[in-house]
Amino acid sequence: MKLGFAGTPQFAVAALDALRRVHRIGAVFTQPDRPAGRGQPLHGSPVKALALECGFPVHQPASFKSQEALDTLRGLELDALIVVAYGLILPPAALRTPKLGCINIHASLLPRWRGAAPIQRAILAGDAVTGVTIMRMDEGLDTGPVLAARAIDISAVDTAGTLHDRLARLGADLIVETLAALEAGRIRELPQPSAGLTYAEKITKSEARIDWREDGAQVWRKIRAFNPWPIAETRLDGVQLRIWEAELCPGAAPGTEPGSVLAATHEGVDVACGTGIVRITRLQLAGRKALPVAEFIQGLRLDGARFAAV
Repeated sequence: MKLGFAGTPQFAVAALDALRRVHRIGAVFTQPDRPAGRGQPLHGSPVKALALECGFPVHQPASFKSQEALDTLRGLELDALIVVAYGLILPPAALRTPKLGCINIHASLLPRWRGAAPIQRAILAGDAVTGVTIMRMDEGLDTGPVLAARAIDISAVDTAGTLHDRLARLGADLIVETLAALEAGRIRELPQPSAGLTYAEKITKSEARIDWREDGAQVWRKIRAFNPWPIAETRLDGVQLRIWEAELCPGAAPGTEPGSVLAATHEGVDVACGTGIVRITRLQLAGRKALPVAEFIQGLRLDGARFAAV
């Protein structure tokens, strides 16, 4: 098939890499270069980097609502446009242009977690299972009919980063299988059910501040969901501490003020929550690098400390 590919972040790279090995990539669409890092030089997206490495034509329209972008898409005469975390809205005229339409890889089992942050929201909600959905795009937000879906378990050690990587690989495999089935006429499109609908709102930095008054399981899920961004954080005497990794401890500390450090050993820093205990195993002092707790406590004693409750 002659395909176009529209994607921007690292999550989309695995799919482009898989598709290029099976199909012809007529062009790659990705968001415009953005300023990043010290001095704010312009940086291209991870998808752009792979596209240039492979020699694919790259287009970076600021919007697909422009006539120029639509004319470019029409001129490619694509069988399908594969869309993976592109970040720009495709208007109806664009959705109708490829022969087989626009096909999206979404990192959840739709209709659960429609929207911008399905991976983080699934962990925050304590979901035991998530997956990827291949859907034909329509004018709604992740509302199109489902072509295929595949589930995976969310493990107790999964962070948003590790789950991201697993889902990216799963989506890459599934889109290749789905396109083969589509070519062979073996796809049955199913409308999304109305039951189980949830929205995955975009993650904000303000959510990363830990409220130790919450249940320990919820604090633990936040630490996992906000790794690798924006990283869960707390305050000790007004100084920021970023929490990269933690475990949920058995037991409780009744009558202890939330945020109180119960123990600080080479195994971890045990902190009382509203109910339950969380053991921090990797953390970072503001302006320093992240360290395993055994190294961290060599430079800063935490026995008897108390983190700000919120």
